[in-house]
Amino acid sequence: MSEVDTDTYALKAAELPEIDAPPIDYRPPAPKSYRPRIALIGAGGISASHLDAYRTAGWDVVAIANRTLRKAEDKAAKYYPEAVTTDDWRALLADPTIDVVDITPYPQARLPIIEAALEAGKHVLSQKPFVTRLEDGERLVKLADEKGVKLAINQNGRWSPHMAWIRQAVRAGLIGDLISVHCNIAWNHGWIEGTDFEKIDDLILYDFGVHWFDFVTSLAPGRVQSVVASSTRAIGQTARPPLLAQALVRLDGAQASLVFDGAAPHGPHDHTYVVGTKGSLVSLGADLGTQSVTLTTAEGRATPVLEGTWFNDGFRGAMGELLCAIEEDREPVNGARENLQSLALTFAAIASDKGGREMKLGEVREMLGATP
Repeated sequence: MSEVDTDTYALKAAELPEIDAPPIDYRPPAPKSYRPRIALIGAGGISASHLDAYRTAGWDVVAIANRTLRKAEDKAAKYYPEAVTTDDWRALLADPTIDVVDITPYPQARLPIIEAALEAGKHVLSQKPFVTRLEDGERLVKLADEKGVKLAINQNGRWSPHMAWIRQAVRAGLIGDLISVHCNIAWNHGWIEGTDFEKIDDLILYDFGVHWFDFVTSLAPGRVQSVVASSTRAIGQTARPPLLAQALVRLDGAQASLVFDGAAPHGPHDHTYVVGTKGSLVSLGADLGTQSVTLTTAEGRATPVLEGTWFNDGFRGAMGELLCAIEEDREPVNGARENLQSLALTFAAIASDKGGREMKLGEVREMLGATP
């Protein structure tokens, strides 16, 4: 047994050689030959990222619907000039030539549209967060199964380059069995003032944090047990909802911590650290669009050269995975069934914040608090 310097054992790191990064298939997927006719329902702000990503991928968006017709027309003019525009989304669902529907409105307005689309036999990509009640999500998953169509969720963070590389490295077993996940994000979310996002009571844990709750569940499917979370308003913030939040997640044989500092006016920072029994993964950058990943194992330290950006590769990945699943007749990686675990963790974190106690996964079945 080797001797340990008990005075400095935690202050020294072993020197490791630089090695080549292993090949990881982390880029947004695309179908080999499947070219469906796609309709977009909801031409709000986020739809620009969807349409730009689809145009870049070469996919065919043939129709855009929005309750304010002018918004649909404006988006079509910029991204898909040949697309049909309408203020009647039901008309798009009645069109037998449309195969896939991308549905982007807020959850309450989105729910009946998703249900109608599935009833019409359309494959669906739903914007996140998927639903505000697990019961509704379970019902939609069952309906999709009955109709023989695919239902996927636009958890676009899954295809941000650093998150995608880390997830695929973990799933490939490069760091062994997962032990811990720690994420710390500092940025300025004050831009929400005067928008509908300011109406969301638990904005950071719900609308923003859902990406990281999904990240944790995707790294350790079926292992999340409970969560304790809190939020507070930052000194000097003028936006209505708390911009500071944190969550500690208990997993089977592992742990995770998520810290969201949404009131950092200067010096944004994003740090992710994932530990396994055989190695670790670190991602670091000034913001979510610029990240550098390092894989460390007994063999050495590897730093892959990442390609792409979260916006808009994340949106191309979410739709691309759905199209691949349709082509290959399998469940999408971002399928609604799996996403219910991410929502259960999100809902439990919000309930923990409100109730001041640790909440078990599945103990909370719906979103508590106001949403748009």
